[in-house]
Amino acid sequence: MKTLAAVICGSALIAATGCSEQKPNTLSQAEIADGWELLFDGKTLDGWRDYNGDSLTQPWTVVDGCIQAAGDGSDLSGYIVTDREFDNFILDWDWKLGYGGNSGMIYHVVEDPYFKVPYVTGPEYQLIDNEGWEEVNAPSKLEEWQKLGVDYAMHLPDADSMFVNPQGEWNNSRIVFDNGHVEHYLNGHKILEFDAWTDDWFERKNAGKWEMAPEYGLAERGVICLQDHGSPASFRNIKIKQLPKKVSGEPKDLFNGKDLTGWENNGTELWYVNEDGLMVCESGPDKAYGYLATREYYNDFDLTVEFKQLANGNSGIFFRSFVEPPVKVHGWQCEVAPKGNDSGGIYESYGRGWLAQIPDEKENILKEGEWNTMRLRVEGDHVQTWLNGEPMVDLTDEKIGDAQGRIALQIHDGGGIKVLWKNLKITKL
Repeated sequence: MKTLAAVICGSALIAATGCSEQKPNTLSQAEIADGWELLFDGKTLDGWRDYNGDSLTQPWTVVDGCIQAAGDGSDLSGYIVTDREFDNFILDWDWKLGYGGNSGMIYHVVEDPYFKVPYVTGPEYQLIDNEGWEEVNAPSKLEEWQKLGVDYAMHLPDADSMFVNPQGEWNNSRIVFDNGHVEHYLNGHKILEFDAWTDDWFERKNAGKWEMAPEYGLAERGVICLQDHGSPASFRNIKIKQLPKKVSGEPKDLFNGKDLTGWENNGTELWYVNEDGLMVCESGPDKAYGYLATREYYNDFDLTVEFKQLANGNSGIFFRSFVEPPVKVHGWQCEVAPKGNDSGGIYESYGRGWLAQIPDEKENILKEGEWNTMRLRVEGDHVQTWLNGEPMVDLTDEKIGDAQGRIALQIHDGGGIKVLWKNLKITKL
């Protein structure tokens, strides 16, 4: 790792941020015109609050134009987040740590009472005084995936691109998240880049620290989080430029007709592909709930699936959902069930129960023992369903509008269930 002398302030990136003569925590007219906005006004903590909270109670203060962490945080406390969520962006900030300090910038953080800490959902740009930390904590040593600039526990920076100012001086960092393409910068130098949600990304996620954090890194949007990890830390010039969302608008097959690639099984019930290339869900010996969930999040989408109910057809299509291991779903369900049980209706697993049931006269639209087509469209807070081309539900719900998550097929408990699935096609909106 190389020390960055003060003369490097000639760099265009740094000149626009931490090392320029521009007054801290302000934007130039050119930056304003280019779409930048401040996340810290240099005077107050307006726009920040506790993680999973509605006010600010954590011991963060504003001192001399900087947001400062007192160093009283722990693994379970000390996190503050923005009031707003962001999806695609360039995030730029200056930071300074105490000797041996440890902190981080976490993004796409999901807030839900189930998630006790932000890093189990949000990726982190690690901020740490490598050498000082090891001296303070000797004989402990940092793993490479814990060091400065890493995409924490996932991707390592290029060592030859790491230029760090002497301990106690200001450094500048930048994260670019552009529709899944990610870049980290340190003091004007790109230090790493990768693409999220690729096969390689999922292999890293499922083989390391995040193996037991199934929702890590999946969110397409979330709040931005500062971490007090038991060390004093200062931040200034925190600014963001939002980037446009890119959607192809082309339909995609969620099921390849060969295997369950792209899906994750939750529970002990049976999911497999039969000799005819059909996806099968079938009750196992435990006769419990089971969920086959997409490994990716799908938030705004138009989905069509074909299903045939054999024996008991009590199933469903969950959306904007996540599964709490081993088998507890959080989210909403488009019902797939035997006749008389509201196929196409919307049910919430959080506690409100039925949000929209179908009219009794539409129960005969379901063709038991034959192929049916369910269409589910979710955009913002608007949910619509169709069964065999007939509209079933048209629902607007604020809570759904705030959520994001996976699509998951269900096996209901009780045993005796068997449903065939094919032609699962989705279009992102």
